[in-house]
Amino acid sequence: MAQSGTIDRRRFIAWMGLGAALPAIAACGSGDAEAKAYPVSYSDAEWRKRLTPAQYRILREEGTERPYSSPLNAEKRKGTFHCAADGHPLFSSATKYDSGTGWPSFWKPLPGAIGTSRDFKLGYPRTEVHCAKCGGHLGHVFDDGPRPTGKRYCMNGDAMTFRPA
Repeated sequence: MAQSGTIDRRRFIAWMGLGAALPAIAACGSGDAEAKAYPVSYSDAEWRKRLTPAQYRILREEGTERPYSSPLNAEKRKGTFHCAADGHPLFSSATKYDSGTGWPSFWKPLPGAIGTSRDFKLGYPRTEVHCAKCGGHLGHVFDDGPRPTGKRYCMNGDAMTFRPA
């Protein structure tokens, strides 16, 4: 009896240890766009001066805005969506569609506009999308979008600006 109680106690302690370690394990291997050298780079203090608090939280701290909070979600004019941090063109309005998620969504980025990395921050893998020029966090890409790509680039509106054609 004492032996099985010891094994149960050991299993319990092991499971508790695993549960405590899970956040650290989940963070391992997450893509860090900041670690790569980008053509546009500033100190943290300079980024804070250049960006609004909301832009900084999303672009530099990989935050997410509330769904349906961005005016860009309803933007219907022809034009180009640019990175709010450096002005780099990201998406054509021709690839924007209403995904029903509450965030501006696109089925294809402009050539050379973005980079991607693996993100495990929620405990499961996702593909993070960042600006190819400054590394700023834009959102995530999913495999549930429309034809012809089947992709849904779900972007934070505060991470972008819009320039009409």
